[in-house]
Order: sequence, then structure tokens, then C-alpha cells
Amino acid sequence: MADETAQLVDEIASRVRRRLDALRAGTEEPCTASPGSNKPAAGKDGAECSESCFTCPNVSSCATVSAVKDGAARIAPDRIRTSADIAPFIDHTLLKPDATRDEVVKLAEEARKYGFATVCVNSSNVGTAARVLSGSKVVPIAVVGFPLGAALPSAKAFETREAIRCGAKEIDTVINIGALKARDYALVIKDIAMVVEAARPVPVKVILETSQLSMEEKIIGCVLSKAAGAAFVKTSTGFAGGGATAEDVALMRRVVGDDVGVKASGGVRSTDDAMKMIAAGANRIGASASVAIVTGAKSDAKY
Repeated sequence: MADETAQLVDEIASRVRRRLDALRAGTEEPCTASPGSNKPAAGKDGAECSESCFTCPNVSSCATVSAVKDGAARIAPDRIRTSADIAPFIDHTLLKPDATRDEVVKLAEEARKYGFATVCVNSSNVGTAARVLSGSKVVPIAVVGFPLGAALPSAKAFETREAIRCGAKEIDTVINIGALKARDYALVIKDIAMVVEAARPVPVKVILETSQLSMEEKIIGCVLSKAAGAAFVKTSTGFAGGGATAEDVALMRRVVGDDVGVKASGGVRSTDDAMKMIAAGANRIGASASVAIVTGAKSDAKY
């Protein structure tokens, strides 16, 4: 089964890559099956697949290729006329390991004041954030398996349940980067799926750490995250060098289509940075420089 999963994912990634190249060149690549059809796809020998087609690359790749073809930014840049209009798309973030209770309280109060979508903190601080945000529209987020992503799936699932018990309304989990690079796709999808199941019905974002991945690995990470039931894919932790780029955001949006969110995080420090990410297809921005983004003030924030 592991070999079949790896073959399937490789085929999907290959087809997505070819579709992206074709779109850039202004050409089209015909799909091997009709997206949206209930009829099984034809195999390489012309025969139809069986009803049990999970292992058939044609079926799943066609769905993904269709998403790539139709994928577009959810947020039209012309909807944002001032920097303050960006506030509802921001996850106001404080993830440094030495964050104090007072800093978490300040973060939550700033989020209420400026109308940010959420606050994003370590799981040990989410209870404090949730108490300050009680009665407001701002949502508390906890990160899980942060920042390395190398914890056991069961440990991530346990942390997820505890974070939600403490008040988290969204979960941002780090993908198992080592497993992704080792092409252990069965472990990657199990890792994500266990967090998604533990969080249900709370939405889960999967942090890919894009600066550490090749183009193929980014595509595969997005495909596996979507298959495991993630609500968002997210660029970066902000702790591994690099960060969000408009190119990565655009790629992620095209791969996941329009029914999964894309969060740009890491290095977004100004209104101009945020606008570039939104134009590329992000519908959530993770930043610790959130106040500077919406006020135009200078910030020395590193995340």
C-alpha cells in the first residue's frame, strides 16, 4: 500500500507540474479523464478502472489538475482600498519561546482593537488568549508540533485535543518535513489526518515550511494536506529561514484550488508585503508585525 501511495502521489505531482508549465506557456494539456464525471477513468491500456480506484493515478490526478486549471485567488486585491482593510485577513502572531503572559494578553488586546481575524500562539498560551478574546469575534489559534513537525502523530493529536480543551478554535500543525522528503507519504498523510480528526470540527492548517522544500515537495505537501482534510495550507513557521513568497503562495493556491485556504506566513512585515501575498492567492496572513501592516508604522518584528 505504501508503494501504491507513493506512486499515486508522484503521478499527481507530475501532472500538476505539467499543468502549471502548460499554463505558463499558454497551452493546454488534455486530462486523461473527465473531471466531475462519475465514470471511472480509462487506464493506460484503455480499460476502465474498477470501482475501487484509489490507487489509479488518473482519477485523483484529474481532480487535482482540474483544481489547478480552475484555481484562482479568493480575494480580489481591488477589495482592499486601505491598509486597515487587511486586518480581517491577519492572524496576529506571537510564537517566540520566551513569550510571557503579559505579552500574550497584549497580543489579544491588539487583535480586538484592530479587528484581526485571529491570534496565533503556542498551545501553552492559548488558554490565556482565549480568555482575553472571550466575547469577541477574534479566534484563538494554537500551533501544534511547532516548529519542527517531527513529533509522533499521536503526540500531535494529543496536543491538538488539549489545545482545543484550553480554548483553541483553529489549529496550525507543522507537516512532518523529514517524512515528506523521504517520500514516506503514508506517514505524512497519517500525521495530518490524525490532527484533523483530533481537531474536528475545528479547522486545521498545515505548515509546509516551503523554504525547505523543492517544487515537487511543495506540490506533494499541498496534495497530501488536502487529501487528509486540512482546511488550509500554510507557507512557513518563520523559524527555519526564508518565509512566504508570492511565488509559493500562487503555486499553493493553484494546487489546492479554491476550496482550501492558503495562509502566507513568515517575513510579512508591511502593507506592501501583505498585498503581494493577497494578490498571489492568500486568504490569510500570519504576521507578528500586524499592527504595523494596518497602520503603516515601522516594525522590527522578525516573524
